[in-house]
Amino acid sequence: MFEQTQIQEFKEERTTMCQNQTNIQTEKLSELSELANITTLFLNMKAFTIMDQNRDGFIDKEDLRDTFAALGRLNVKNEELEEMLQEAPGPINFTVFLTMFGEKLKGADPEETILSAFKVFDPEGSGLLKSDYIREMLMTQAERFTSEEVDQMFTAFPPDVTGNLNYKNLVHIITHGEEKEE
Repeated sequence: MFEQTQIQEFKEERTTMCQNQTNIQTEKLSELSELANITTLFLNMKAFTIMDQNRDGFIDKEDLRDTFAALGRLNVKNEELEEMLQEAPGPINFTVFLTMFGEKLKGADPEETILSAFKVFDPEGSGLLKSDYIREMLMTQAERFTSEEVDQMFTAFPPDVTGNLNYKNLVHIITHGEEKEE
């Protein structure tokens, strides 16, 4: 038979193993949540690309009309489209689109939550990610982007001279609607 001390040791080891397994599962869920936040960010870019029907890098009245038509709404009045465009401070490129989207969604995801999602890919916490890595991830994972869509994102948010994307600035624009003062 087993001695009482052996039984107690077994119980303690089992408890420790269960706690470790729970911690691992919690970490995995946290990582999945952070990846979901990044996916949401890049889906905004996908939405812009879909709305930019003529692929000129700007959303104009005809792009809006075409987007509504694609959604089955064919008789959109010019006044309604003009009213939508007047919400923007100028031509609606991707940066303006994100700014407007960020203003509409203020409070939806705190800045820290979105930053945490990016930090999964930036263990040093530098605030920079290699543009080649971002390109590969966007074109091979989940909702896959085309090369043209990734190019459009890098046009709106160009990497620095060393090929790094400043995601901290990008997140600031999404959550505050304006570029961060460095």
